[in-house]
Amino acid sequence: MGKVYLVGAGPGDPGLITVKGLRCIQEADVILYDRLVNKELLAHAKPECDLIYCGKLPNYHSMKQETINSFLVKHAQKGKTVTRLKGGDPFVFGRGGEEAETLSKSRIEFEVVPGITSGIAAPAYAGIPVTHRNISSSYAIVTGHRKKGEEEELKWDSLAKGIDTLAIYMGVGNLPYICEQLTKHGKNKDTPVALVQWGSLENQRTVTGTLETIEDIVLRERIENPSMIVVGEVVRLRDELKWFEQLHEEPIKLAAISEAF
Repeated sequence: MGKVYLVGAGPGDPGLITVKGLRCIQEADVILYDRLVNKELLAHAKPECDLIYCGKLPNYHSMKQETINSFLVKHAQKGKTVTRLKGGDPFVFGRGGEEAETLSKSRIEFEVVPGITSGIAAPAYAGIPVTHRNISSSYAIVTGHRKKGEEEELKWDSLAKGIDTLAIYMGVGNLPYICEQLTKHGKNKDTPVALVQWGSLENQRTVTGTLETIEDIVLRERIENPSMIVVGEVVRLRDELKWFEQLHEEPIKLAAISEAF
């Protein structure tokens, strides 16, 4: 039997991969990677490593989850070291839990290597701290995308009244509905909102508004997925803390780290 590593590749900037995550890339015989994984990371794989693309687009899956699960099992049963490389963190809306269940049922050894999730990284790169001693003492990550036909599961009343900062994944297509539900359940219409597109990459774009105005702003600025929605008073700190737009240094290179392994 081989072994499978469920690895979080981080939000996009290749410099944000963890040291252990990089080692898993370097030592893998097979890498199954997602659409939002920065391709620069794959350059650290062995020349003989088998690279398998498992990318998914909104409303279109190039490879079904069941197929991905079976590939993990098949290659591990051949005695190979398999790295499942996922954007962000494998256990944060990454379906890593389902893959881990499959491996466990097949009695295949696996490890989970956490990654930096975009719900923290994208706001940080936009100059928005998700918590702040004087502004936000609670933080929730929420999916803005639901399966068709599913009953509403989000507890909008609790999210609107009980959480200071919301980081909403995969929600651009449902932005009008999200804003409507939050205001309907008690969130002030003037609550600040930011959308961070391609967070942590050179082409990152950030727009801000309020629950009342953000829909029109997003349409006007043509903000699309992948974007992180941030709702809360911490968004007001962006004007003072937006460090990334002012950064002119070269991005961090992985070569020096890579040589250590």
